[in-house]
Amino acid sequence: MSRSTVRPTAGTAEARSAGVLVALAVAGLTCLVFLPALGGGFLPWDDESNLVANRAWRGLGPSQLGWMLTSFHKGHWIPVTWLSFAFDHVIWGMDPRGYHLTNVLIHGANAGLVCLLVMRLLEAGRGVEGAARLAGGAAAALAFALHPLRVESVAWVTERRDVLSAFFFLLAALAYLRAVREEPIWRSRWSWLALGAFALSLGSKSMAVSLPVMLVILDAYPLARTSGGAWRARLIEKAPFALLSLLAAAIAMIAVRSGGSASSLADLGVAQRLAISSYSVVFYLWKTLVPLGLSPLYELPLDLDAGSPVYRLSVTVVAAITAAALALRRRWPWLLAAWAAYLVMLLPVVGIAHNGPQIAADRYTYLPCLPWAILFGGLVSVLWRRAWSIAVTALVLGCLSWLTVGQVRVWHDAETLWTHALATVPSAIAHSSFGVTLDERGWPDEAIAHFQQALRVNPRLAHAENNWGIALAKQGRWEEAARHYEAALRIDSRYAEAHANLALALGRLGRYADAERHLEQARAIVLSRTR
Repeated sequence: MSRSTVRPTAGTAEARSAGVLVALAVAGLTCLVFLPALGGGFLPWDDESNLVANRAWRGLGPSQLGWMLTSFHKGHWIPVTWLSFAFDHVIWGMDPRGYHLTNVLIHGANAGLVCLLVMRLLEAGRGVEGAARLAGGAAAALAFALHPLRVESVAWVTERRDVLSAFFFLLAALAYLRAVREEPIWRSRWSWLALGAFALSLGSKSMAVSLPVMLVILDAYPLARTSGGAWRARLIEKAPFALLSLLAAAIAMIAVRSGGSASSLADLGVAQRLAISSYSVVFYLWKTLVPLGLSPLYELPLDLDAGSPVYRLSVTVVAAITAAALALRRRWPWLLAAWAAYLVMLLPVVGIAHNGPQIAADRYTYLPCLPWAILFGGLVSVLWRRAWSIAVTALVLGCLSWLTVGQVRVWHDAETLWTHALATVPSAIAHSSFGVTLDERGWPDEAIAHFQQALRVNPRLAHAENNWGIALAKQGRWEEAARHYEAALRIDSRYAEAHANLALALGRLGRYADAERHLEQARAIVLSRTR
């Protein structure tokens, strides 16, 4: 009597259990690699102003919750992220290790969710089952989670908004995938769950606004839900997601303008914005393939020439990849889907609506580069039976882990951060920030040398003038300090800290009326930006 062996498919309880176990293993390994982040502290770069000096978020009372919901602190509306910090404060107080631990755990959870998501996509797109499905999901998740480009979002406490927003984004995507394959009686419940998770993602960071378009891309490939003229139905079902996106985008625009760091068209013209956009698209793709020379800051050039060769080349590369993806869309639909997803998720931060001193930032790749990790997982699922493919995959993931551990060390403290920045991509802001670190260490002369270098690179860096003044004030050189504060205010008349510092210097010099005037100006600026 013969016996038949039935291989468990992706829908069986056994296969689901195996998938969950693999996802848990991926999450655990990710947390292990990022464990050194727990040794870091709060950084003076945003952690100080967001968490240490700012007490408004500390607690779960009505006043704190009201502030979280209505605040545009430093140009961001992130109530869910603030709430997560408040829970951290209840548990850990102001011990930075607890905040780093939360970031690492959320990132580990994201790795597990990516693993589950990729296994579902492999099953839907190519009918991949069994060990190939598990191998592809694990490889994609680890390529995503262990990549050194993820370090900035995980090891920098302020960027909790990245990992938390991604957590709910991935939950929303998984709930959507479940909804589209359920019977109608259950479909609406999963759809509502997806919508709720999306709302929490937007409340963590508005960059998640791309989800509705991402779901349409998934409908086209790999779900194949758009055949036979089904586009209209697919678009209509995304309407609630689109409305949430529009609302979040409007709030984000108000928040950015209130923060005062958005670049106007006078600062950056249309041609320059398009140049930055093309450059960043190519830059992130290149750094995904070759993650070397990563820096905490890639400063925007002072006088950006949109016609320079590097920007022309970037435009050419973007156009060439787009043309190739369109030309090959029937033969390789996965290429067009991945490229479209990459561009759509990058759109909020690609430079068209520019904000901040950077031309690019590692943190902006957290979700946008996920499509490339998924393609890597798909390749592994095809080749996993070949011994050499397992060795190559292990080598790639091992190298990424090694680079990531090294990059985590960069974010340990201000000195390691800015020393690395100056060694990789020197900039005016890096010089000024490192000068602050040196001054706090008690080396004012060395600090002033860096402030001078910062101003040689960028004569309009108010930050450097103000910090130079602080270094002089600590030595009792109030007249000289006042001159540098005044120079900072000539560059930026709404620089509240420079007004306050100048008020102190003028008071020491006996010019009390002038000191009072600048103190009032500082107070008015702070109140105008605080909600």
